[in-house]
Amino acid sequence: MPAQQSTPSSALVLVTGQIWEMPNSSLRIGLIGKTLVHYKHYKGTCPRASLSLASKTVLSEYLVKNKAVLAAPQPATRTTTRTSSRTVTA
Repeated sequence: MPAQQSTPSSALVLVTGQIWEMPNSSLRIGLIGKTLVHYKHYKGTCPRASLSLASKTVLSEYLVKNKAVLAAPQPATRTTTRTSSRTVTA
């Protein structure tokens, strides 16, 4: 009976909004589905990146292989909503 090997990639937990930093690049997790993950891989200081799609296991293995470090969470940006200043009279 073959022994099961535990892979370090199975220890990674991917959550929407995470930013993983690697040497000369970073990766931002977008939507997470049942088996697939939408992400953007930013290289260098370029603020633009195309949306990519990969399975959870492949992306986790990529992050481990490239020694990615989870960045500190950024404070949520405050969104303002406009309220109507008009009063309705009947």
